[in-house]
Amino acid sequence: MELGLLGIIGIVILVAVAMLSRRVGVAAPLILVVLGIGLSFIPGVPAFSIPDEWILAGVLPPILYAAAIKTPVTDFRRNLAPIASLSVVLVVVSALAMGLLLHALLPELGLAAAIAVGAVISPPDAVAATSIGRRLGLPPRLLTVLEGEGLVNDATALVLLRSAIAASAGALAGFGSALGDFVFAVVVAVVVGLAVGMVTVYVRSKLDDAVLDTALSLAVPFIAFIPSEELGASGVLAVVVAGIYTGHRSASHLDARARISDGVNWRTIQFLLENGVFLLIGLEVRSLLENVDESQLTVGHTVLIGLVAVLALNVIRFLWVFPLVLVMRRVPDRAEKRTARIRQGLTHLTRRRNLDARQERRREALRRLYRRRRADLELERREGFGWKGATILGWSGMRGVVTLAAAQSLPSSFAYREQLVLLAFTVAVTTLLVQGSTLPLLIRVLRVEGIDVAEDREEAANLFDELRNEGLRVLEDPQAIVGEDVELDQEVLDRVRADTGMRSEVEWEKVHLSEQKLVRSPHRQYRDLRLAVLEAERQALLAARAGGTYTSRALARAQRILDVEETRFHPR
Repeated sequence: MELGLLGIIGIVILVAVAMLSRRVGVAAPLILVVLGIGLSFIPGVPAFSIPDEWILAGVLPPILYAAAIKTPVTDFRRNLAPIASLSVVLVVVSALAMGLLLHALLPELGLAAAIAVGAVISPPDAVAATSIGRRLGLPPRLLTVLEGEGLVNDATALVLLRSAIAASAGALAGFGSALGDFVFAVVVAVVVGLAVGMVTVYVRSKLDDAVLDTALSLAVPFIAFIPSEELGASGVLAVVVAGIYTGHRSASHLDARARISDGVNWRTIQFLLENGVFLLIGLEVRSLLENVDESQLTVGHTVLIGLVAVLALNVIRFLWVFPLVLVMRRVPDRAEKRTARIRQGLTHLTRRRNLDARQERRREALRRLYRRRRADLELERREGFGWKGATILGWSGMRGVVTLAAAQSLPSSFAYREQLVLLAFTVAVTTLLVQGSTLPLLIRVLRVEGIDVAEDREEAANLFDELRNEGLRVLEDPQAIVGEDVELDQEVLDRVRADTGMRSEVEWEKVHLSEQKLVRSPHRQYRDLRLAVLEAERQALLAARAGGTYTSRALARAQRILDVEETRFHPR
C-alpha cells in the first residue's frame, strides 16, 4: 500500500515538475535533483536507498532502448568517429586517469579498485544536456553526437568496471586478459543485440494485434539484456544495438499502428524512468551521508575529493574535445578526395559498353555509394561545428543514472566503500547542478545557432515534392490497381490526385508565406474547417454513445477513425 502511494506521489511530482520546467525554462532533471535533496531532509520522509541491480537491470535497459529506437542510423553512421572517440576512448582514458588520481589521494585503495571507481564516474549522461540543447536550439549534429555518446558510453564504463573489479579480486591475469575480456563483452553484445533485433522485428511484423505487438515491444530490451549478461557480455550494449536496429527497420517492416504505439509508449516510459531516477538521486543524499563512517574518511574530505574529480574530469574532457573537433574539421577534405575517386570509378564504368551482369551490379553499387558519400560530404560542410560547438560539447559532461547505479554496485570489500559511493554522488550532483544550470547561459553567450527554420522548411517541401511525384506515378495506370473488370470513377481518381498533392502544397506555403499570411492560406483554412467538422462529428459521437442506440463496437470503430483523422490535421 505504501509503495503504491509513493509511486502515485512520484508520478504527480514528475508531471508537475515537467510542466514547471517548460514555464521557467529550466531542465526538469535539475529541478528534480534539487527537489529530491530538499525532500530527503524533511522530517518524516523515509530514507531512500535503491538497490543497484534495480537500476542496472530494471531501469537502464528500457531507458537506453527508448533512446536507441529514436536514433536515426544515418545520423549515427555519419558521426560514428566522434561518437566512438567520446563514448569509448575518452571513457577509458578518463577512467584510467581518475584511477591514478584516486590511488594517489587514497593510497589504501588499490589501483585496480581506483580504476573501477574511475569507470563509475567517467560516462556522461546526455539527458540533461540534450533536453537543454533542444529547448535552446543547438545544432542537430551536436545533439546527435551527445545522444550517441550517451548511448554507447554506458556500455564502455560498465564493461570496464566489471574488468577492474575482477582485476582487483585477482580474477584477471593482467592487461592482456582485461583487454580480451573487454573485446569479448563488446563483440558478443553486438551479435546478441543484432540477433534479438532481427528476430523480434520479424515476429512483430507477423502480428496483427496491437496489444500483442506492444507486449513484445516492451520485452525487447530485457530479451537483449539478460542473455548478454548471462554470456558475460555487455547487456547494455546489446540493448542499444537491438534498439537502433528496431528503430531503423520499423519503417519498412512494421505497420503504422505499431510505430505510433511504439512512439507513445516508449516516450512515456522514458519520461517516467529518466525523471524518476533524477528525483531518486536527490532523495538518496541523506541516507548516503548517514551511512558514511567518518572514522575512516570524513564527509567533508570525501566531498572535496569529489569536487577535485569533477575538475579533473572536465579538464580531461576539454583537452580531448578540442583536438577532436579540429580533426573533424579536416574530414571534409579527405572525404572529398575519396568521393572523387569513387566518381572516377563510376565514370569509367559508365563509359564502357556491353557490361556483363557483375559489372552492372558493381556500377549500381558505386552509384549508390557515390550518392551517399556526396550527401554525407554536403552535410559535413553544412553542419560542421568549430570552437563554439567544442566548448558546448566539453561543458556537457554531466553525470547521472549510470554513475549512481554503478557506484552502488561496488564490492563491499573495497576500502572506503561508502565514501566512494558518496564521491560518485558528489560528482553526479555537482555536474548536474553546476554545468546543467550554466549550460543555457553558455549557449546564449556563445550565440550558437541551431536549425535554420527557412532552410529546414524548404528541404521538407522538396522532400514532399519527391514523395508526391513517386506517389502520382503509381496512378499512371489506375485500372491495374482497382482491377481490369472494375469501372473506374474519374472523380475518385481526381480526388486521390488532389489529396496526394496537398501535403507538398502545404509545405511550400510555409516556405513562401510569412507567419501572418500563413494563417489565412487556403490550406490553413481547409485544416481549420476540417478540424471544426471533426469536432462536430466527435460531439455527435458522444451524443450517440450517451443515447445507447449503437453498439460499442461501432462506437469504438468510429472513435478510432476520428482520432486518426484528427492527428493528420491538428497542429503540433
